[in-house]
Amino acid sequence: MATSSVSPSRCSALELEHAGRSGALISHPLTWLLVWAAAQVLSRAWNTPALELDEAQQMIWSQQLALGYGPQPPLYTWLQWGVNAVLGPTVWALSVLKVSLLALTYAFMWAAARESGLRAQTAWWVAASLMWLPLMGWESLRDLTHTVLLNCLVAATWWALARQIQRPRPVGFVWLGLALGLGVLSKYSFVLFAGALAASALSLPTVRAALLTRGWWLLPLVAGLVVLPHGLWVLEHWSLASQATAGKLRMEAHISHWVGLSSLLQGVVGNLLLWAIAVALVFGRAWWSPPMPAHRAVAEWLRPLIARYLLVVLACLLLMVFAGQASHFKGRWLHPLVCVVPWLAFACRPGLQEHPRGRWFTWGTVALAVALWAAVTARPWLAGRAGRPNEVNEPVVALADALRQAGYDGRAAIIADNAALAGMLRTRFARATVVACPSEAVDLAAGGECVRQAADVSGSGWLQISRGKLAAPAWWLPGDTPRMLDLPYLHVHGQGPRVRYYFVWQPPRS
Repeated sequence: MATSSVSPSRCSALELEHAGRSGALISHPLTWLLVWAAAQVLSRAWNTPALELDEAQQMIWSQQLALGYGPQPPLYTWLQWGVNAVLGPTVWALSVLKVSLLALTYAFMWAAARESGLRAQTAWWVAASLMWLPLMGWESLRDLTHTVLLNCLVAATWWALARQIQRPRPVGFVWLGLALGLGVLSKYSFVLFAGALAASALSLPTVRAALLTRGWWLLPLVAGLVVLPHGLWVLEHWSLASQATAGKLRMEAHISHWVGLSSLLQGVVGNLLLWAIAVALVFGRAWWSPPMPAHRAVAEWLRPLIARYLLVVLACLLLMVFAGQASHFKGRWLHPLVCVVPWLAFACRPGLQEHPRGRWFTWGTVALAVALWAAVTARPWLAGRAGRPNEVNEPVVALADALRQAGYDGRAAIIADNAALAGMLRTRFARATVVACPSEAVDLAAGGECVRQAADVSGSGWLQISRGKLAAPAWWLPGDTPRMLDLPYLHVHGQGPRVRYYFVWQPPRS
């Protein structure tokens, strides 16, 4: 019987090759990105069952699919609906979706940098730089929904564009059109980004040639088909979307232009300052040293494209200030427009990969990621211990238990006086339909009508509940006197602050 043998030297070579592949997998930045994402999901699901306002609104809107949900495009809610169908309307579902989008944002930016010719280490720095921008590093973990999706699709668009410029193919126009169409469905401000990117791309002969090759018509076709259903809905609800956007920008003719310029400058500086300080401390004078000839492998189109894009963005923002009377710019609105600045900076100095202190930036970013994770995880506990509870300290579990003890069956419609309370209760009563009807004095008439409609639709009883102070009598349906629940905030001990809820439980009529 024949036998086969492998020489010891051959075994050693195979073992070394296997070890090398395993080591490369462990050290790959995408592996660590998955570790980061898993840690964020576990942190969010563990540290508090309460919801921020944006999260609570998603729990309300994602109860059904619709072409529109008010002042925001519907894509995030569609995705949340899909995740809820698998995981249920839970904190897990909220966390999985948002953290997945954040991870994809980093991955797309890394892939875009690689497509532009940057080496692996530098591309990692480009993507990791996003963590030094406050919106990605902190605000997106603390709250936000639609802006998280917007950032993801901005990064995806940059990747699809870089890929198509480097390797023009008809299928590339499909990917680019899909990214643009989904971007519009993420947040309406994506139109400004897309317009600035298109103007700068078509102004460069090399890029324009790549975008006008065979199959170019697939780009507008795919983007148009993606946007069309919601676009028709917007035409019927135009005032809702446009008034919300104008109101946020505070377009007021009597405000000085200097107010708008100051707000714009603060928004830009607030986005980039921490990153600029970090890279200046690490790389120092290397930013001003001329690049070495051996490192001119970056795509020729990259630097002029991003530079022209930023100039177009700046021109549009200044036009909003001087012609549109915009006086207020939040940092998170500007982040998707300026998040490519680190990419441009590292593209101008690709030789920084050999800088002796380069690993400082790598380990500094890792330390920042750990610190932010710890801060987000400990936030509810710290707020409670300090006696300054906020949304994340809402005692939603204790409230749900108390409502069950009061007789609520967990299936009847829930009518709450604010979106945060309604969304949180849906995570505890997945089979119930939740509705938010305002009880403030300015909206009392609309809130009372909302309550009556919700009660009429419900054929199996309802739970009406308000938070904080007893809502005005006009908000409550005629019948029983509201009962009160007085509960301690989460992580608040002793004689610390408490929160009151008032509710009426109307069982189904037999």
